[in-house]
Amino acid sequence: MDFFSSFVIAFELIQSFDGNLIEVVLLSLRVSVSALLTSAVIGIPLGALLAISRFPLRGLCVVLVNALLALPPVVVGLMVYMMLSNAGPFGWLQLLYTPAAMIIAQCILVTPIITALSRQTFEDMDAIYHEQLTSLNISGVDKMLTLLVESRHILLTILLAGFGRAISEVGAVIIVGGNINHVTRVMTTTIALETSKGDLGLALALGIILLAIALAINLAVAAIKNVDERKNYVSAR
Repeated sequence: MDFFSSFVIAFELIQSFDGNLIEVVLLSLRVSVSALLTSAVIGIPLGALLAISRFPLRGLCVVLVNALLALPPVVVGLMVYMMLSNAGPFGWLQLLYTPAAMIIAQCILVTPIITALSRQTFEDMDAIYHEQLTSLNISGVDKMLTLLVESRHILLTILLAGFGRAISEVGAVIIVGGNINHVTRVMTTTIALETSKGDLGLALALGIILLAIALAINLAVAAIKNVDERKNYVSAR
């Protein structure tokens, strides 16, 4: 199959809403969005806690979170596989080779990213607003919520980075998901499989969709930021 023919087939698959293509895309989105939301619920409060609170071993916790940014995906996949296999402590849950196992693996990879980046964001915002918040006697949870609102655009970008990390993952999801057709086959694993088989049309179609999703999310974040800036400008006037 030549280069031009592959692109023609790819656009035909997208235009015709090929059933297999849509199934893979929807499963990928479901897994990655679920992992992202779980990671956000864990990572953002944890990042805020590390940024604002002072407690013993805080420095060690920060170093540990930063170190987890370099977690190799295949190692995460192996760890989750061992935990969920029949011989592992959570084998009784029967989650191996299911979308839930892929969500767990992606969550482990994405949570350190959201935690580390949100911690740095909250620290920067705290440095900017510290005197103002102190003068208003705002502390604790209220301070955390205030910084959360003020840094919402940066946090959206962080979530975007986390989503990109999740949806582009290959190694871990292959290990724990098994790349089973109609069960755990997502966009990245399908691209790898179809490329190895020489079916570049489907691989290209999924690649185009991946890029389109990333572009759409970036445009949405930019639009939200633009609307907020206009509101602030109107309020200032």
